[in-house]
Amino acid sequence: MGFTQLKFDRDSVFLITGGAGFIGSNLCEALLHMGYTVRCLDNLSTGKYENIEPFIRDPETADRFTFLKEDIRDLDACLKATDGVSYVCNEAAWGSVPRSIEMPLLYEEINIRGTLNMMEAAHRNGVRKFVYASSSSVYGDSTELPKREGVEGTLLSPYALTKRTDEEYGKLYKSLYGLDTYALRYFNVFGRRQDPNGAYAAVIPKFLKQLMAGERPTINGDGKQSRDFTYIDNVIEGNLRACLAPSEAAGTAYNIGAGGREYLIDVYHDLCDALGVNIEPVFGPDRKGDIRDSNADISKARKAFGYDPSYDFKAGIALAIDWYRENL
Repeated sequence: MGFTQLKFDRDSVFLITGGAGFIGSNLCEALLHMGYTVRCLDNLSTGKYENIEPFIRDPETADRFTFLKEDIRDLDACLKATDGVSYVCNEAAWGSVPRSIEMPLLYEEINIRGTLNMMEAAHRNGVRKFVYASSSSVYGDSTELPKREGVEGTLLSPYALTKRTDEEYGKLYKSLYGLDTYALRYFNVFGRRQDPNGAYAAVIPKFLKQLMAGERPTINGDGKQSRDFTYIDNVIEGNLRACLAPSEAAGTAYNIGAGGREYLIDVYHDLCDALGVNIEPVFGPDRKGDIRDSNADISKARKAFGYDPSYDFKAGIALAIDWYRENL
């Protein structure tokens, strides 16, 4: 894991918003194991207390970990949470393209106003770096592959619009207020602690849970859509390297992917083979708002702050399958 070699000042304090969620809890864990002090802000609307409970119980991490059950829609809570903080990794958001189509007003409140609250709080409290989650969904209907920053198409969902708006605010907070902001466009992250349950669950954990239970998963569309599936440790590395990025690299967006391209039907069969099952999927209708093909050009992040993902899809999926076998 390349990120374990990264060094920050020993007195650094990290705030992870959405820290009880999938990506956030893994960031908390990595930083705690590296010896740093971590604050976790989460209202537990999608995050889970069980994801962070071990950090509270473990005597080796308990004195360096603080859980704040707060909401990023509350500016006062954001101001208190960022007081004395060196770095913010803003993971708090509501995901899922289909759900955003059903609930656009809520997505505006959380993903736009909540992120803006965090940027304002970070600016007022003199945070060194503000790293925040964007999404490959901002590429919209662009057909260019690989996806390259600066070549975006028409947005296809409210979720994508919220992330594009966050990026524009990030540019402004750099140019107007001098806050070093770094938008990380995640490409289909998967791995330990990703929730397999619910109508809006991500495809890999959902497939794994159903296949392990002997059920027939549904593939939306023909299965020939492609994704840059990105293992969680690559995303941790992207966040921590962005925290160490030079100021001149701030105020813009970076792709954080593995740089690969996997077809969904091939991923499905890979999972079947790994689990030793032979179950034919059900094919359903295409999902409204979904991008057809996705593959990240990661050269900008590599040049700006040395992002070099350690895990390709094959290595990452093997680790993910092991985790779900032990934890489902």
